[in-house]
Amino acid sequence: MFDFSQDIPIGCDHAGFRLKAYLLKNLSSQGYRFRDFGTFSEESVDYPDFVHPLAKAINEGIYQRGIIICGSGNGVSIVANKYQLVRSAICWTDEIARLSRLHNDANIIALPARFISPEEALNLIKIFFTTDFEGGRHERRVQKIPVAIK
Repeated sequence: MFDFSQDIPIGCDHAGFRLKAYLLKNLSSQGYRFRDFGTFSEESVDYPDFVHPLAKAINEGIYQRGIIICGSGNGVSIVANKYQLVRSAICWTDEIARLSRLHNDANIIALPARFISPEEALNLIKIFFTTDFEGGRHERRVQKIPVAIK
């Protein structure tokens, strides 16, 4: 189970800024705590500048799970998944969010700000942070994800 007393890292690019602001306001009032990696406006930025530090912190075990946001969810997820121990999943439906945790033990949810409503995003995050990894046959598969460095 996720430890809700721990800060949740969150980051976005300019396309995800409004959704991030909405999530911070609504989830903070419900007791969620955040470490905001930026960006801090709708001014055009390069998403890797904000995702690399967040994904690195997940990879190093500083945080359990995180949230990243861009227009499609693709760019931020591609960057995050460069890290060996990061499993970023683009989620746009309840079932995809649930399965990303149950079967893939995803530790970052990537949200497509241009394709989901703020209310849908809230629900996806709640599912992502309250669903535990199923383990079992999925554990073996998840252990095969990192590239063995020789």
